[in-house]
Amino acid sequence: MAQNNADIAIVGIGVMGENLALNFESKGFTTAVFDIDTNKVKHFVEGRAKGKKIVGAYSYAELAGALKQPRTILIMVQAGKAVDAVIDAIVPSLQPGDILIDGGNTHFPDTTRRVKALEQKGLLFIGTGVSGGEEGALLGPAIMPGGSVKAWEHVKVPLQAISAKVDGVPCCDWLGEDGAGHFVKMVHNGIEYGDMQLICETYQMMKSVLGLSNEEMHEAFKDWNNGELKSYLIEITRDILNVKDNNGNAVVDTILDKAGQKGTGKWTVVTALDTGMPLTLVTESVLARCLSALKDERIAASKKLYGPTSSIRTDKKLFLAELKKSLYLAKIISYAQGFNLMRAAAKEFKWNLNFGGIALIWRGGCIIRSVFLNKINEAFVVNSNLDNLLLDPFFNKIANEYQQSLRNVVAEAAQRGVWIPALSSALMYYDGYRTETLPHNLLQAQRDYFGAHQYERVDKPRGEFFHTNWTGRGGETASTVYNV
Repeated sequence: MAQNNADIAIVGIGVMGENLALNFESKGFTTAVFDIDTNKVKHFVEGRAKGKKIVGAYSYAELAGALKQPRTILIMVQAGKAVDAVIDAIVPSLQPGDILIDGGNTHFPDTTRRVKALEQKGLLFIGTGVSGGEEGALLGPAIMPGGSVKAWEHVKVPLQAISAKVDGVPCCDWLGEDGAGHFVKMVHNGIEYGDMQLICETYQMMKSVLGLSNEEMHEAFKDWNNGELKSYLIEITRDILNVKDNNGNAVVDTILDKAGQKGTGKWTVVTALDTGMPLTLVTESVLARCLSALKDERIAASKKLYGPTSSIRTDKKLFLAELKKSLYLAKIISYAQGFNLMRAAAKEFKWNLNFGGIALIWRGGCIIRSVFLNKINEAFVVNSNLDNLLLDPFFNKIANEYQQSLRNVVAEAAQRGVWIPALSSALMYYDGYRTETLPHNLLQAQRDYFGAHQYERVDKPRGEFFHTNWTGRGGETASTVYNV
């Protein structure tokens, strides 16, 4: 192997690692590859990588020796202990200024920990989200890097070179210190949970309420992908509905309705709870997957629990238009919640997140790519301190025009007994956010009654707290005021 010749190295020759290596090579970067299973290295360099500027290494020391300095090594292994194991194994072969990049779906606190630990050793560390799956890795993913700031000047050119491009703009830019990159990728995945759940609920309404065939649903999604809903997930839904197996059966109808998940959605929800942000739609989408996993219980319950008996006639064409509007508005609400979570985290962790820039990164390569993200970028360009996307003039106009359609869809589902938790959650958030006075004056009274937790008054300045001796038996001592 030629020494000090490779521009970048990849550890982990799985689906993503292989395709990223081929992507780097296609952009003119000599790439070294290593895997703890050396048979994978041999198979790759003698197979897909044969004749290309991709060199195999069979030890960490050999991998380090193959690289130009400062060395840049992209780790593509399973998040968690495996990443720490790779770091521990390769650090002895590195020198100050060398750069490690974790490209897996890592929980952002782990990235923050690794940045600090490696910087103390003189090394630089980046945690980056890489979205787009196998095809994106090969042809151009969305890349969301954050971590050691000094590393960006060294990795900017190769990372932007392999990323997706929209209007000539790379879908890759620096996001911030510590775990900022992996945090943004986590929120991306949470929003992805929401998008997928909303599409599935719309599909369910098409089947259960309108009685559409797969062919008719294929045509509907095909039509929708030509307008404001144009996106990768609408596109693949269109295609999925048109695929048949060797027996002529629709493949989608043969798939068990039991969803899997890898944890990024749950992390997003937990972070929302920790920061006090109402990420209701993503939360319902995560819980929906949990409920889907109770397949055997649902089968048993379906034989004992009754639904509505009323039958309502619905105009197919009109209701399909309502479904389209409700899906789009719910999507807006989900993204509004997601960007609010990022704003809260940026404040808590002292990150200077560029929300319009994040929307631009997500426009290409990633799973949630859509034309809709251009409008989000425009909203934050006009007002970088925008409190909520629903208050931006463009989105505000759509919300006011489409909210009745969302109501009609949710009402129809309730009357029919059709399960649409994410669409329903979108409507409840919309109504809660637009309501000046919520019933939580009563809730605060209840808390003060049983726990002396105090309350603020509408006729007194904000920040002053009061306690009432509700029973006449309590004293004047109040509990400490705190918010979670």
